[in-house]
Amino acid sequence: MADPSEKTLPVTWQIHRQSALQNIVDEPVELRDAYSCLVVDAAGKEMPFGALYEQQKTILVFVRHFLCYACKEYVEDLGKISKDFLQDANVRLVVIGQSSHHHIKPFCNLTGYPHEMFVDPERKIYRALGMKRGETSITSVQSPHVKSNLLSGSIKSMWRAMASPAFDFQGDPAQQGGTLILGPGNEIHFVYLDRNRLDHVPINAVLQLAGVQTVDFTNRFHIIDV
Repeated sequence: MADPSEKTLPVTWQIHRQSALQNIVDEPVELRDAYSCLVVDAAGKEMPFGALYEQQKTILVFVRHFLCYACKEYVEDLGKISKDFLQDANVRLVVIGQSSHHHIKPFCNLTGYPHEMFVDPERKIYRALGMKRGETSITSVQSPHVKSNLLSGSIKSMWRAMASPAFDFQGDPAQQGGTLILGPGNEIHFVYLDRNRLDHVPINAVLQLAGVQTVDFTNRFHIIDV
């Protein structure tokens, strides 16, 4: 295994050459502290975070809490990525949340997400990777994958919280997520830390950087909030 202290050079120059990522700049990150932190799957089984990208290139998407409407809609679009596309590129796709593992299966059922999902209930990996808390620049960025506006999305989130068996936000509402492309081993291809709930890297840009075939997201109904 490669020395955890060794990293590839930043890929900012690659990112700026692609129109889909003109305003996205990757950030430095230290994997050493995060590597041995544990993630938990839907069955409650624990494994080291590093095991997720040890053997192959892996797209890791860290989301806010599972009741976040923006994360829900982003993960819905992640679910449209074909397993064949990932297998052909030998790339793994993993979503990581920060709730109890009991929320994983209901969230996958809600979003139709068929790929791997884990949680980091104590947010140790979020902290080790330097992910932000609080929100900044909320009006300057807009995820192309979020269809609801702030008011309608927040109402939907609150309704799901009230309808759930335990009234909770399934994670810290102030915690932001991010997107990384790592592996095999400690190779770092791309890192982006979200600034707020709408600040997601476009999915096709992530797929392009990971060498995965992109997805046509235009063939869907357009939701207009009135």
